[in-house]
Amino acid sequence: MAMIPDTVVEEIRSQTNITDVVSQYVSLHQSGKNLFGLCPFHEERTPSFSVSESKQIFHCFSCGRGGNVFTFLMELEHLSFPEAVQKVATIENFPLASEYIQADNTATKETSSHRQLVNLYEEAAKLYHHILVNTKLGRTALDYLHQRDVSDEMINEFNLGYAPDQRLLKPMFEERKIDYQLLRKSGLFSETQSGDILDRFVDRVMYPIREASGATIAFSGRLLTPNDEMPKYLNSPETEIFNKGKTIFNLDKAKVNIRQEHSVILFEGFMDVITAYNAGIVNGVASMGTSLTDEQVYDLKRITNQIFISYDGDQPGQKATKRAIDILNQAHHFDVKIVVVPDGMDPDEFIRNRGEESFRELLKGAQTEVEFQLLQLQDQFNLSSEAGQSDYIHSALKVIATINSSIDQDLYLNQLAAKFNIDKMVLKNQLPATKTPVTSQNNISAPINYRPTMTVEPALSLIEKTERRILKRMLYDRDVWLKVTNMSNFAFIHENYQMLFLLAEGYFETHDEFKIATFETMIKQAPLQQLLIAVDMVDLPENITESEIDDYLNIMMYQTPIQNELDQKKAEMKEAARLGDSTRQRRLAIEIISLEKKKRTRQ
Repeated sequence: MAMIPDTVVEEIRSQTNITDVVSQYVSLHQSGKNLFGLCPFHEERTPSFSVSESKQIFHCFSCGRGGNVFTFLMELEHLSFPEAVQKVATIENFPLASEYIQADNTATKETSSHRQLVNLYEEAAKLYHHILVNTKLGRTALDYLHQRDVSDEMINEFNLGYAPDQRLLKPMFEERKIDYQLLRKSGLFSETQSGDILDRFVDRVMYPIREASGATIAFSGRLLTPNDEMPKYLNSPETEIFNKGKTIFNLDKAKVNIRQEHSVILFEGFMDVITAYNAGIVNGVASMGTSLTDEQVYDLKRITNQIFISYDGDQPGQKATKRAIDILNQAHHFDVKIVVVPDGMDPDEFIRNRGEESFRELLKGAQTEVEFQLLQLQDQFNLSSEAGQSDYIHSALKVIATINSSIDQDLYLNQLAAKFNIDKMVLKNQLPATKTPVTSQNNISAPINYRPTMTVEPALSLIEKTERRILKRMLYDRDVWLKVTNMSNFAFIHENYQMLFLLAEGYFETHDEFKIATFETMIKQAPLQQLLIAVDMVDLPENITESEIDDYLNIMMYQTPIQNELDQKKAEMKEAARLGDSTRQRRLAIEIISLEKKKRTRQ
């Protein structure tokens, strides 16, 4: 067993286009030389996350994160460096020797609390799946799924399982000597009054819930045997790795298909997603049994701007649709369509009874938000009476008034006029004067500005600004590198810049040309990686002059010692003033004036 050699790591990185990997998580758009999108590491409304294909690095101007393709996966999916290398190798179909994979899995096992908990859930999912498909204990649960037309292929695809009446999970982990406190906080167990723990899920069909990387982080268990004293569905509690308001069911499988289809279908339940997937509709996701949250909306917004809401066709489902519309309207640039499932059915039932093509027809005929709201209003009024018609028309005009597009507004006025045989100009004159753009139909007319949001650079001293500039020049220009390194007494003032310089010396021993993505792979400390990206992002003139480099060296070699001495004398002056030592104060004042003159003459 051996660690992955640096040569293999670099071969994997050089064969990988960082854009191909990042675009699986972020919708990127060209702006100038780089690609921009919404940052996956923090919420933002204006894109400040950039990817440079020429340099094979990413950088967020807002939160400051940056690095190469390995760093991106490490940050986003909580992976170790070897795990990130293995994942990129898998994406690129790079044949990585099994001994490297085994060695690195062993080396990185149990490296963090997050990883430990994920490992527990992965092992639990394996156990539940094995019980479902391979044992007599799971036969009833397997029959239930087959009755719902869930094929064996889908059972394997979604790793469905069964938690039996016999509580088998705790004994399995105890036999493996898993830390008791880790089990307590995992959410896989319930704690008794005596302090003992018991399997949380009993007699339930188990739906693994995965994070965007595909790792299992929670479960939703459906009660197999009806019991009025037990909830029909039981979800894992929130833990260190699972926050239901931030998790979207099936996003890991659907995200690639969402980009290909340029849209996402938002379902209400897990079975809707699975049945649709089985029918070839593979861009469906579901929220975690609650109303959409801002975090979930943001994750979808990073991937697409078109959302089809396909909730249950009954009254509660339609109310949930209205809530989802309201939440999506708080985030701009969404094109929202509503799929109305007929006869009060849910999508799972509709697809199983009427087939994939019938559901695709529903998608083609999906309603705009305005159409949906107008149809909903019809159910609130008695349209067979004049009073009901009048109330409906006034309410409908309020909805139509929210449309920014004059053309779309005119079309809806035509429909309303024809429906009730009223002159369109009469209706137009009755439109509310104030238009509030609340529908995504209005918002899509205002495209996202994909120019980056530039934040103010943190206040840096003259010395540190100089260190950044000269280090960037040295890395990218061989003549500057040789000029500076040939100076016998040159060194960076701050330790982190000096460390990058020393690492760069090692890099140039084996590389003739500087490539930041390659160099960054050699750097193991995250702070140094981020500093390297910050150095690379410094905006400098394209042409280098001799005087520019001399100015940098003058500041670092001569002004820095003087400034350090000045700072020390000023500190001594404050101390002398505190002690009331006037003689010392006069002497220090003369020394400070002399140093300041010396500093000015060398500028």
